[in-house]
Amino acid sequence: MRYFTAGESHGPRLTAIIEGIPAGLPLTAEYINAELKRRQGGYGRGGRMMIESDQVEITSGVRHGVTMGSPITLNVTNRDFKNWTEVMSAAEIDEKKKAIRKLTKPRPGHADLVGGMKYRFSDLRNSLERSSARETTMRVAVGAVAKRLLEELGMEVASHVVVFGGIEVDVPENLTVAEIKERARQSEVSIVNQDREQDIKDYIDQIKKEGNTIGGVIETLVGGVPVGLGSYVQWDRKLDAKIAQGVVSINAFKGVEFGLGFKAGYRPGSEVMDEIVWSEEKGYTRTSNNLGGFEGGMTNGQPIVVRGVMKPIPTLYKPLMSVDIESHQPYKASVERSDPTAVPAAGVVMESVVATVLATEVLMKFSSDNLEELKEAVAKHRTYVKEF
Repeated sequence: MRYFTAGESHGPRLTAIIEGIPAGLPLTAEYINAELKRRQGGYGRGGRMMIESDQVEITSGVRHGVTMGSPITLNVTNRDFKNWTEVMSAAEIDEKKKAIRKLTKPRPGHADLVGGMKYRFSDLRNSLERSSARETTMRVAVGAVAKRLLEELGMEVASHVVVFGGIEVDVPENLTVAEIKERARQSEVSIVNQDREQDIKDYIDQIKKEGNTIGGVIETLVGGVPVGLGSYVQWDRKLDAKIAQGVVSINAFKGVEFGLGFKAGYRPGSEVMDEIVWSEEKGYTRTSNNLGGFEGGMTNGQPIVVRGVMKPIPTLYKPLMSVDIESHQPYKASVERSDPTAVPAAGVVMESVVATVLATEVLMKFSSDNLEELKEAVAKHRTYVKEF
């Protein structure tokens, strides 16, 4: 499985093309749209979320609600494009009109300045448009297809926020992936502890009044994962490494950890390694999951537990200082649009990315021209592992 996304933040539409999805997978636009709606929700969102109501159009690869094994094309129309038709025109326009909306003032924390340097743009909008988090719309759409596939194989993906702008959210012990998924989706701030809901909302309101922004730490879990996805034989085949790359590739994500993560650096080995046990009913299992479902770059049958840290949104309503690239004079950075936080929405993106990496690995390991063929191969492997 592989995919590409295309499109700009204020362009006419966003596009994704996915290749490698088995034939026979039930898939509808409604299923994908439900995930897109989740991305646009969450307490603290505003601005463009009131303009756009993302709806996907499937233009290839699906017939009568079932995939055909051919490339799948997904399109999402940008409704806001009607206000940007001249600025984002693919055709040539008058030089004077270009100058009116030319962007020469880079915003700190964005790709504006470095992108302009790399690609030699005199108008930094060229950097802004593609580097925008709007691109994550299509990664959620692709992730929805991946989740649909994983569901058929008995795997479930969930995410929730564990740190919100410095506020740590206590998570009840022994919750299943399904329980975490249900609780987080009932929360406007994507947490599983309802006792902290109002505290976090009040904090977001305070941050908004201050013209500031906050980030957080998001945990994504995947249950029902087969043993042996990934490999130890080469560095680029380790599945946890692939997931780490995928998570850090999301806009504003600056770090990743699995299981105990960085806390493992503060504990002795006896408090970190997951002891192995065996039973006739379950086969091999672990007494804990400190390593987050991975050993040697491979899944060990425990739920995958991965956390990513999202920095605060860099666009502030109390702008930071920057420098105009034409005059080299200092100025206060421009505000394209901003929210006090997008952490809950980022959780949707993160789980979509993790699901996509995992689905890709599944399709690499197992025979998968058709969904039934894939399900048979996964079931056979699960039986082998249990009886090992």
